[in-house]
Amino acid sequence: MRRLLLTRPRAQAADWAQRLAALGAEVESLPLIEIEAATPAARDAAWARLQHGAALAVFVSPNAVRHTFAGREPGAWPAGLRAACVGPGTAQALLDAGLAPDQVLTPDADAAHLDSEHLWPQLASEAWAGRRVVFLRGDGGREWLADHLRAAGAQVEAHAVYHRRSPELSAAERELLARVRAAPAQWAWLFTSSESLTHLQGLLPAAERGTHAALATHPRIADACRTAGFSNVVLTRPSAESIVQALTQSPPL
Repeated sequence: MRRLLLTRPRAQAADWAQRLAALGAEVESLPLIEIEAATPAARDAAWARLQHGAALAVFVSPNAVRHTFAGREPGAWPAGLRAACVGPGTAQALLDAGLAPDQVLTPDADAAHLDSEHLWPQLASEAWAGRRVVFLRGDGGREWLADHLRAAGAQVEAHAVYHRRSPELSAAERELLARVRAAPAQWAWLFTSSESLTHLQGLLPAAERGTHAALATHPRIADACRTAGFSNVVLTRPSAESIVQALTQSPPL
């Protein structure tokens, strides 16, 4: 079985590595996205918009939850306000922040993919005209769900509670990258964000990528891997069990 190379931000890598290692995977972390908090004023402004008449909060990632709730008192979440998200990690972060399970909307457990398209059926039947929906996210992002809510009449606004940027690799991380480049057949890159591939550009030359294997947690990310030059790309659901199963599949990666 290949070793797995995590590309998630440092703050999230340890939990993923622990869950994957418990299932038998050998895991190393090479973060390709770095997360930094928005200013306290920006986060306070986002929190204030949730407190006054919002009908729904949409969290795009665990980082959005972490930075929205940073410094808030337990129990400060507005009574009756629901939160929506697409990934199980984000859903768990919301539960850990104090929301009740019936306050968190996610795609059905058996949905083909965990994305906005499969979250929308949970929302589409509601009357959204004139109601305010607040997106908590980083800089920019995919607009599919926001566009559908606007088309349904919702007043949609987005607040950046954190920023994403290309990381500065430590000496140990650069040494790890050198080992991966020297023995690509021993490794599989795990991509959970297309943006990670953008930040890979200066680290792994395009001419080498065809010799590396990649696991992708969504079809769009898999397509981005192929566009970036990875020839051996396997699509998997974003769960530790599915990822380890993909690593051990026959024929192997």
